[in-house]
Amino acid sequence: MWFAVLMERAVRRERVFRDRSNPLEVYNDDEIISRFRLTREAILRLTDELEDVLGPTTARSHSIPALLQLCTALRFYATGSFLNTVGDTVGLSKASVSRVVYRVSGALSERLPQFPVEPAELSRLKRGFYNISRFPNVVGAIDGTHVKIQAPFENEHLFVNRKGHHSLNIQAVCDHNLKFLNCVARWPGSVHDSRILQHSQLFEAFEEGMIDGILLGDSGYPLKPWLLTPFLNPTIPAQRKYNTAHCSTRNTIERAFGVLKRRFHCLHGELRMIPERVCKIVCATVVLHNMAR
Repeated sequence: MWFAVLMERAVRRERVFRDRSNPLEVYNDDEIISRFRLTREAILRLTDELEDVLGPTTARSHSIPALLQLCTALRFYATGSFLNTVGDTVGLSKASVSRVVYRVSGALSERLPQFPVEPAELSRLKRGFYNISRFPNVVGAIDGTHVKIQAPFENEHLFVNRKGHHSLNIQAVCDHNLKFLNCVARWPGSVHDSRILQHSQLFEAFEEGMIDGILLGDSGYPLKPWLLTPFLNPTIPAQRKYNTAHCSTRNTIERAFGVLKRRFHCLHGELRMIPERVCKIVCATVVLHNMAR
């Protein structure tokens, strides 16, 4: 009797393969944008570009095609839902969704924008910012934003920000069209914006004069020849006029962060992953945001 019970337990469970339909064949154009935040054409083009990275090497075990991997990751970015909830909508297990999101995020994070140094591109940026409030020679607006995360197991105290939440401090520079020109997503929430800037390649490029132009930042940043901040206590009309132009020009970065977090709601809530994975997800959403813009 006992032998029969052991043999029954030892029998391998039959694998169940779920129906993995193509989401692009199920929804119309408006529904695709609503669910995945990109157009049908953009998703197909991005799939072709990432095919070598995401495509399965063999056809064994019903491997997940690159298109379904990308759609799964886009659905997670757009909703920020639990992994098993996302898996239920695309026919994948929780473990598969976790691996897919990590793989797609890693592939997209390699495509982060590099701050331009070409004179023609810098001139275009200056014209765009000048048209906002006639602030001359501006090539970017810089600021930081926090993305909530669950308390990590290692160095938990470093990720507590000034509001008492666990987070990553994301620093970025955007242009006048709310597209990101630079993004740094690897610092804990307790780190100040000015310290992140001072340890970035962007700081070195401006200090060495490799970029012709100025950045606009808030009062949390140090005043530099290439980084202008507002007057804390303006006393004369010229200072108040400067602050007005500075504020209306610099708020492009505030709006860019707002659009980014509303477009990809996973950044608006709490990401329940380790900080290293959250960094890749943030970088991936920045790349996708630029595509959408």
